[in-house]
Amino acid sequence: MNPAFSVILLTVASGAGYGMLAWLGVLNALRLLPASPWFGIGAVLVSLALSAVGLFASTLHLGHPERAWRAVSQWRSSWLSREGVMALLTNLPALGFAAAWLFAGRAAGVTVVLGLVAAACGLATVACQAMIYATLRPIRQWCNPLVLPNLLLLALFSGATWLAAAVAVGGYTPRIVAELGVAFGIAALLAKLAYWRRIDSAPPAATMESATGLGSIGSVRSLEAPHTEENYLLREMGYAIARKHAVRLRQIALALGFAVPAVLLLAGLVAGVTLGRIVLPIAAVIGLLGIYVERWLFFAQATHTVTLYYGRNV
Repeated sequence: MNPAFSVILLTVASGAGYGMLAWLGVLNALRLLPASPWFGIGAVLVSLALSAVGLFASTLHLGHPERAWRAVSQWRSSWLSREGVMALLTNLPALGFAAAWLFAGRAAGVTVVLGLVAAACGLATVACQAMIYATLRPIRQWCNPLVLPNLLLLALFSGATWLAAAVAVGGYTPRIVAELGVAFGIAALLAKLAYWRRIDSAPPAATMESATGLGSIGSVRSLEAPHTEENYLLREMGYAIARKHAVRLRQIALALGFAVPAVLLLAGLVAGVTLGRIVLPIAAVIGLLGIYVERWLFFAQATHTVTLYYGRNV
């Protein structure tokens, strides 16, 4: 598949935002975050800003962005519509959570409840986003059971990294958040490696022989191309990446997306508040860059069965 910048930014930025919101709701309920009302409202707004950047970027991929509102009208049958509906609904408890933290305090019952509801809605939005891809049967790299846990774990990992940065910038020690970031970074890394191993070892979903039903008489190939000019299907569905480039990009994704942020999070555990204000925001930004590379590969390595028409196995 052709990796579109806007769609990649949607999944990366919104994942970090909703992951951060989820940690805010849960850790506040456990009294593990700073009690400052300004920290609470600031952190919630940062998480919503990240998710809003992703959602705004997604409209750039539409042929008619002014019709984006129609994307929420098919929620009964479309995971894309469900994602849009959940994204809009999440703003309500999230903004209420920030307001309650500011005016009622973080320990108030209404603050805790709104935080937990916002956390659940944020993770539900990420889950709907993952299901958009996991239910596409023509693309074997997406239609597998590891896509959903991969996106959820990456959202929680990047969200914890951004929350640790917010705690440090607020002048507090982000010990518990950094520890959670490292733990979920390891979990996300293992899930990603399992996903790559699965798509590398899985047999093609279809071949020219199975598609034509002529496999019993031997190998099948096209005598000539269906047409002489590149078309939409080839541009969007026929994108291919050389294996050597995929290997190198996976290494970059592992380094920037997992290793460097984890090391910087560990450094934030032992660094003072002043150094943490520098180290942890760097970890958050580098982590998103690495996950961007990972998500680019997620699209670039996806093969659609329609490309069988052009003589490619999928």
